[in-house]
Amino acid sequence: MRKLLSASLALALAAPLGALADTQSDIEALRRQIEAIRADYEARLQALELRLKAAEAAAATPAATAPSSPAPAIASSGGGANAFNPSISLILSGLYTRTSQDPAQYAITGFSLPSNVQVGAGSRGLSLSESELGLAASVDPWLRGAANIALQPDDTVSVEAAYIQTNSLGNGFSLKAGRFFSSAGYLNPQHSHTWDFVDNPLAYQALLGTQYGDDGLQLAWIAPIDQYVELDAELGRGRSFPGSDTGRNGPGMVALIAHTGGDVGDSNSWRSGLSMLDAKADDQSLVAANTAGSTVTNAFTGSTRVWVADAIWKWAPHGNAVRTNFKLQGEYLRSTRSGSLVYDVANLARPGAYRTIQSGWYVQGVYQFIPHWRFGLRTEQLNAGTPDYGLNAASIASSGYRPSRNTLMFDFSPSEFSRVRLQFARDRGHEGFGDNQLFLQYQTSLGAHGAHSF
Repeated sequence: MRKLLSASLALALAAPLGALADTQSDIEALRRQIEAIRADYEARLQALELRLKAAEAAAATPAATAPSSPAPAIASSGGGANAFNPSISLILSGLYTRTSQDPAQYAITGFSLPSNVQVGAGSRGLSLSESELGLAASVDPWLRGAANIALQPDDTVSVEAAYIQTNSLGNGFSLKAGRFFSSAGYLNPQHSHTWDFVDNPLAYQALLGTQYGDDGLQLAWIAPIDQYVELDAELGRGRSFPGSDTGRNGPGMVALIAHTGGDVGDSNSWRSGLSMLDAKADDQSLVAANTAGSTVTNAFTGSTRVWVADAIWKWAPHGNAVRTNFKLQGEYLRSTRSGSLVYDVANLARPGAYRTIQSGWYVQGVYQFIPHWRFGLRTEQLNAGTPDYGLNAASIASSGYRPSRNTLMFDFSPSEFSRVRLQFARDRGHEGFGDNQLFLQYQTSLGAHGAHSF
């Protein structure tokens, strides 16, 4: 019986032990698979780490060792569907104007200007000031394009700028083609929303028609040295005052510009320059006053050469302009016009020689005394000279009066995208016509907008 029980027990235990052996072999197989997967994973991880180190080493290599072929240009900072859309900005500006004299009767004594050149305070009351729509983008690795569309208070639209410009021609050269403001002087190339006062100085109004813009070419060169040196040469159609659109094959305007500047310590910087702009005119209509005090329209044919000397100095403690800063700038303009003048084209139409040398200057300072708040002072004067009208000398009024103006400005900028400005001016541009002018202006900037010039 005992032998039978032992045999039965052995048979009962054989099946579980066999199953256990099979289970043990499965476990060993699973372990081998896990070890294989772990080894493969570690190999892949090591390979990725080696690739990462190689990429980091390549990124740390100086740019000078990079391939010389240009990388593809990106039209805007956005990605995806917007990658090739231009940057768009919109400057919105409004103005309230109060004057003690009728702006319609304003004129700058001693200076003859085309009827479309706006001088003085403009219209009284509330108005939409000039607003500006800007578009800019890279075209490809070699070119960029930009346009500025001015929206005027009278609902007219004009193209202030529309040009293409090379990103680099090498050796500090760049070329611009299209419509743009001339780089002559300091204020001329700046758009109106960047001015520190509501209006441009009298010298710009009388000698450059407020601001000189043209259709043409500009070649600029920046010297590859520590001292800032920039030389510009411009050829233009000559469509704006002091020139006129004559439709000639050759250039109607030539300008040569030189600027230099630098830093003094870590708190001061400066720039100065000298510019020459030569423009031709053909039957250019000029509004002037005759000896009887009446307004007549004359026609000028000849050339005008304008010299502009400009200088600016900026101070900010250790270069940080956020809390407080000061800016002092000034320009002197000298214009020589020579040619022929037809007096009173609508009636007498009497031709005669014409030559005049006129000049003007302004000096202004703007001080930010606490964050967001600034005040500024500007003083300016014109010299009409002693024009030579030839045979028409007895018919055209000429006096030794020197137009002048003094201006006080306060502005508050809650952010870099908005500003409110209060300005008061005592304008003596028109002889016997002293005008007290009060302006309240707002400006806002929407969208992507490039950095302003120095």
